[in-house]
Amino acid sequence: MRLLWSFHVSLPLLSEYVANATTLDGFKTFQRDGASTRDPAPAWAWAAAIKQADSFVAKLNITEKASMVTGTSGLCIGNVAPIKRLGFDGLCYSDGPQAANRMDLVSVFPAGLTVAASWDKDLTYQRGFALGAEFKAKGSHVGLGPVAGPLGRHPLGGRNWEGFSPDPYLTGVAMTETIIGMQEAGTQTSSKHFIGNEQETQRSNTFTQNGTEINAVSANIDDRTLHELYLWPFADAVKAGTASIMCSYNRFNQTYACENDPLLNGILKKELGFQGYVVSDWFATHSGVKSINGGLDLTMPGYLTAQMSSSPLSYFGGNVTKAVNNGTITMTRLDDMVRRIMTPYFLLNQDKNFPTLDPSTICVLGAQYQLLSGGPTCNIPARDVRKDHASLIRKIGAAGTVLLKNTNASLPLKSPKTIAVYGNDAADITDGLTYADPLPTDGYDIGTLAIGGGSGSARITSIVPPLEAIKAKARLTGSRVQYILNNKILSNNDFHSIYPIPDVCLVFLKSFAAESYDRESWEYDYNSTLVVNNVAKRCPNTMVITHSGGINTMPWAGNSNVTAILAAHYPGEESGNSIVDILWGDVNPSAKLPYTIPKQAADYDIPITNLTGVTDPNGWQSNFTEGLYIDYRHFEKHNITPLYEFGYGLSYTTFSLAPPLTVTKLTGRTLSPFPDSKAKIVPGGNEDLYTPLLRASTKVSNTGSVKGAQVVQLYLEFPQDSVPAGTPMKVLRGFQKIELAPGQKADVAFELTRRDVSYWDVGSQNWKIPKGEFGVKVGFSLSDVKGSAVVSLL
Repeated sequence: MRLLWSFHVSLPLLSEYVANATTLDGFKTFQRDGASTRDPAPAWAWAAAIKQADSFVAKLNITEKASMVTGTSGLCIGNVAPIKRLGFDGLCYSDGPQAANRMDLVSVFPAGLTVAASWDKDLTYQRGFALGAEFKAKGSHVGLGPVAGPLGRHPLGGRNWEGFSPDPYLTGVAMTETIIGMQEAGTQTSSKHFIGNEQETQRSNTFTQNGTEINAVSANIDDRTLHELYLWPFADAVKAGTASIMCSYNRFNQTYACENDPLLNGILKKELGFQGYVVSDWFATHSGVKSINGGLDLTMPGYLTAQMSSSPLSYFGGNVTKAVNNGTITMTRLDDMVRRIMTPYFLLNQDKNFPTLDPSTICVLGAQYQLLSGGPTCNIPARDVRKDHASLIRKIGAAGTVLLKNTNASLPLKSPKTIAVYGNDAADITDGLTYADPLPTDGYDIGTLAIGGGSGSARITSIVPPLEAIKAKARLTGSRVQYILNNKILSNNDFHSIYPIPDVCLVFLKSFAAESYDRESWEYDYNSTLVVNNVAKRCPNTMVITHSGGINTMPWAGNSNVTAILAAHYPGEESGNSIVDILWGDVNPSAKLPYTIPKQAADYDIPITNLTGVTDPNGWQSNFTEGLYIDYRHFEKHNITPLYEFGYGLSYTTFSLAPPLTVTKLTGRTLSPFPDSKAKIVPGGNEDLYTPLLRASTKVSNTGSVKGAQVVQLYLEFPQDSVPAGTPMKVLRGFQKIELAPGQKADVAFELTRRDVSYWDVGSQNWKIPKGEFGVKVGFSLSDVKGSAVVSLL
């Protein structure tokens, strides 16, 4: 969604809404019925919902159908108008994916990147369920998330933090768990941004001073790269039953994503068997008939531009009626659009006792965009939907904090007498708990960074900054805390206030990222390197904690006085408590990197496409010539040693894998290289793609002295002599997180499906198992392999 959008409610309506707020229906707290199934809604439930949707469609006239597929102005970020005569109250769309954004008294959850770093399927599901519960309790039918695009092609991508990982398998698992969790809680998901939305720079069209339209950047992606990399997690999203897919701003292979017939109809709806609806990103629609026939089902926010929120002008709307009447759109296609929109509504029982919209929503939006004139004209108390989610947020924040360096077991802290805290990221937020739109590229100066900016951000109700949590812990341990939080003072080498010499120095760094622009610096913000080096000169026990929405270089990592490094990502509202749990050892770190940290920026070689000033309307072209080689695949291809590899992360204990690694075939029949052509197309694609073919088994042991969790990772090596050029050396195909007491052992098993062991064969337009021996590797990171085996399938 665009960062800057138009407030949809006129001031006369604002006053009318406030005056009638007391007449709103009562709110009942949402309670889940029964235990979680952790499975997508079954086919029979979808069939029943489609039948209900068909019945609904049959009662509509053509004007109502046109209204159903066209967003309208209203009290939510996106709105589908009600049809009162049928008892349909409309649909409310709210920004995500880390919180119910632009609402008050909501929880701010850890970012997608943070939960990916946890490699914890259970916590990912729990986060999804808690998010879904909050959206529903606020009266939102649809939470805009989760994010699989951007995947993370560009390390400096402005929205990478909203998603999970540049690895499609890891992102696919996170998408699955999040979608099932949110929808079990009763909220529709809108998996986004489909597809190739890998940079913010020129993501949408712009206009020159003379009025020439410059089209959005075109993501030019070959067929194999699309299927094996960028489409992979969206296939998982479809298989998980996502209610909707949000098409992106950018062009895909020269055609805007939201009117791209081969992409939306051919791949998403036909090949992947998607049963939900395609909704445009806000103002990402560029046509009417072409978009509708190209596969777009719902245009948002409906009107043409942010400046026309009160205008009836739309690519859809009345033009839909005209197009049906003149035959350029069939009634069958219009019915299909409405059916797709309404099916998830019935699937999730949103037609029954759904909470009313939080009456404070209008006032919060007015405050957000400074449309309130001051005074109590609009001050309706918000509905508090947070419950006990702070404890879950604290747990995920710690679980997503990666211990990168720990010289001589400097951590956990052992009751230091004097602690020094340095850096603007340790402080409480001083410029207000809600980010302004837009913020400068390096964010706000003083204050901890718990979440990024843009539509994926949130209004923070409460925040636990690191310094506050450290002081609270120090009071319990009898430690003294000194601090300097101004990076300018630290950069000027001014430590006159620090005495006595600290036993440990905790330096907090941050790197801001947000929608609408891409990051420009590889290093952390606010003179970070100079800050670390100045502290480390004086403190031989310097520990660096980072809050970042992406990949950063760490030129100070090799400094011998830097004894520990913790990458805490964007941890959400319990930031300070989460990091204190790790620092003092109340929680044993178990996170792993969901990306690769380079030694230097040049180790990554995929720059953001930036053609600012170009006058050719079609000049913005981003050619994905690296193919499948992004992140760790790129490093392995070019034999580049990273600073910290994909999947890496330390613990306060030690683990081992017991040999041998056993790999068992799960079918005795002779396999075809291709999936069964007679198999059904189910959500996710050909049903046979998800047939388990291999089982790999090993045993993990905690060989240390404290309880801890280890992520056992499985990587697959394709037989290089029978796969096309451009096949990566290794790809992630499984992981399990196991918690063990000292001396405890556990069996670990992985099942690999046909899709896992196939590549996309462009010639046959199908997934194909290659001949020859696969290498199966298990270990604790991409480089830390503990066991291996070989197996042939054909």
